[in-house]
Amino acid sequence: MGVDDIIAELRVLPAKILPKKKPKQFQKVEVKVRMDCEGCERKVRKAVEEMKGVSSVEVDAKQNKVTVTGYVEQEEVVGRLRRRAGKKAEPWPYVPYDVVPHPYAPGAYDKKAPPGYVRNALADPDAAPLARATEEEEKLASAFSDENPNSCAVM
Repeated sequence: MGVDDIIAELRVLPAKILPKKKPKQFQKVEVKVRMDCEGCERKVRKAVEEMKGVSSVEVDAKQNKVTVTGYVEQEEVVGRLRRRAGKKAEPWPYVPYDVVPHPYAPGAYDKKAPPGYVRNALADPDAAPLARATEEEEKLASAFSDENPNSCAVM
């Protein structure tokens, strides 16, 4: 074995030892962070803007919402806000109320949600069984729907 063979083996060695990371996807990450004042808003914006891979940051203090677009993961953003800004952060738990079949059911309706939003009861099956319509309920509801061409019309 010559010197050239040893050098070639050493070049390939790190590729064998280190696992390959899959590239991050360009995505939009929404996080709920409580912000009381403009100082909190600045602190949150600065903590997230300094992250590697961030393209843009939108902070909505009224809704306590931070939207980050770029090559980042949701867990990274939440962890960064907890460490750097000292804020309690969690993934955005709300969806528009028209996405959930029963938005005013006890598991979906949330008084703290921004206007027009409810908790995402469809994502967590244990959270609100009342917020999801069963297959039979869907059939009954569509029987009288204006969108169903074969629906029954009760006058």
